[in-house]
Formats: sequence, C-alpha cells, structure tokens
Amino acid sequence: MVRIGVIGCGYWGPNLIRNFSEIPGSQVAAVSDLSSDRVAWIRSRYPSVSTTTSADELIAMPQLDAVVIATPVATHFDLALEALRAGKHVLVEKPLTTSSARALRLIEEADRRNLVLMVDHTFVYTGSVRKIRELMTNDDVGDLLYYDSVRINLGLFQHDVNVLWDLAVHDLSIMDYLLTQRPCAVSATGERHVAGGTEDIAYITLFFEGNLIAHIHVNWLAPVKIRHTLIGGNQKMIVYNDLEPVEKVRVYDKGIIVSDDPESINQIRIGYRTGEMRAPKVDTTEALQTEALHFVRCITHKERPTTDGEAGLRVIRILEATTQSIADRGRPVELAGGGAVI
Repeated sequence: MVRIGVIGCGYWGPNLIRNFSEIPGSQVAAVSDLSSDRVAWIRSRYPSVSTTTSADELIAMPQLDAVVIATPVATHFDLALEALRAGKHVLVEKPLTTSSARALRLIEEADRRNLVLMVDHTFVYTGSVRKIRELMTNDDVGDLLYYDSVRINLGLFQHDVNVLWDLAVHDLSIMDYLLTQRPCAVSATGERHVAGGTEDIAYITLFFEGNLIAHIHVNWLAPVKIRHTLIGGNQKMIVYNDLEPVEKVRVYDKGIIVSDDPESINQIRIGYRTGEMRAPKVDTTEALQTEALHFVRCITHKERPTTDGEAGLRVIRILEATTQSIADRGRPVELAGGGAVI
C-alpha cells in the first residue's frame, strides 16, 4: 500500500485526493492546505485522513511514501525538493517548475535517491490521446506534416503565470507524448490586455527538422470554449475534439496526391483523395484515475513514469523559449535537443 500525502486542496487538489482514495494500492493518509476552511472540508469528507495547514509538517510525516503537490507554480520547486530530500516519491501538478534549471535540480535529486518524480500532464493519460498515439505508432497517419491545436475559453485568469504556462502546457505535453521528433526552434507572439497582467492570448509556432510544423493557439479571452487538435499526415488525418461527448477522435482518409510524372510538369500535379471517416473506440476511464494508478505502479515496480521529470523539463524549455520569443516580438529561438527521438 502506497501512502499518499496531498499538498493543496484548492481547484485541482480535491480531484487528486478523490482518485488516490479510490484506486487499489493507494491510501491518502494526509492532506495539507493553507486554508483552515479547506482543511476542515477535507476532514469532514475524509475523516480518517490526517490534516494540517503546514506543508512542512506533512512532508515530515514518517508514514508517507509519496507526496502529491497541487499548489501554485511558484511553490512547486521548494515543496518538491523538500519532499525528495525527505525520501518521498513526488507527483507535481503542471508545469513542473518555473524554470528548466529548477527542473534539472529536481531530476538530479530524484535520480540520486532512486525516487519517482512525475509531473501531472493529465491529458497524456486520457483514452483519446493514448488512442491517437496508437494510431500514429501503427502508421495509420503516415509521415507527419503538421500538428495544429487550439485551446481557448473565457478565463480563468491566473495571477502567477501567463496563458502559455497555464494552457499551452497541456498541448505541449500532448505533442511531446505523440511526436517522434523534438522541435528545434520556436517562435511565439502574445499580448496582455489587462493592466498589470500577463499575456492572455498567444500563438506558438514550433519548427522541426524536415517539413513538419506545429502551431498552438491559446486564449483566455475567447467567447467560446474550444479544445481542438488537427494532426495531418500524408496517409490519414486525425481530428481530436476533447469537448465532443462521444466521438472525441476521428480519423479521416483524406489527403492529396502529388504526381511525379515529368510529362505533367506544366499541368496541375496535385490530386485529392477522399475516403471514409471512422471514429475509433477510446477508453473512457478518467484520466486522473489512469495517472494515479500509473504513479502507484511506478513506485511499487520501480518503473519510470511516462510523464517523468524529463518530460516536464522538455515542456518547460519550450515555455522558456516562448517567453524569450514574445519579448523579441516573435523572433525564433533555437532549442537544444531537437530532432528525432532516440
């Protein structure tokens, strides 16, 4: 039995507490939050769970095997490092930290102590995204041409991070999980429309070796909520609509046919292929349940998580590059480690 302590029970924390309380092999033994009212609510909902308003007190509890951190981004590093030093496995809400240097420090500490360090890239654990990876692995898509995603809504404005560090982290983590290439450069533009605030609308373009290109649009000021991703290959194309109640993933047998006949050089050389659309069945298990089970399994079987510290680091490096690019009005910023995944 893996005994879990959860720090933070505001917006996301209660979902983590519920899932770790319900899955086999896990027990939520303690919860902490700065708000005494939230602590009282947890105590009334989970009477057997120890509660405290001190994160330090929770981390020091000898009965805990792991700590789950669901607090503001600025606090992630200090809490995670303290938990690792206390010999606890750690799951951190996205993004892992506020900088790549801090992410590297956590990775080193976890590796040195043989502890699991995992980041809560929730969408990676959805049945839809896992089905898309399966389709791409089985060459249903063919050679990838583009990746295009939109994640927009009205609010919720965050006070400690901009829209990229809040929303784009989802799409970047999905892209990191799905693609067999790493981006080699990034260009980003964005604007802030609230005095004293951060960027509330932004566009990211990611460049890869070859002709693959990716684009991500995030926005806190949209009148509608959209969670839409297009993945285009030279064989088939995938549409992923996270808000679709049933057919979240659709595969289209559509594309173009380019003639290489030298006799047609002065004629139209592009034809169109239009085939069937199919909506594959996807696992409807709650993503957080799948993620919680994965975290527990990684601890008990000494496995490396799918969304380990390195995955969190890759996302943060892209986010840092977007911040730099926005400051330079969209100037492309080179990324280390671009190219095919080894």
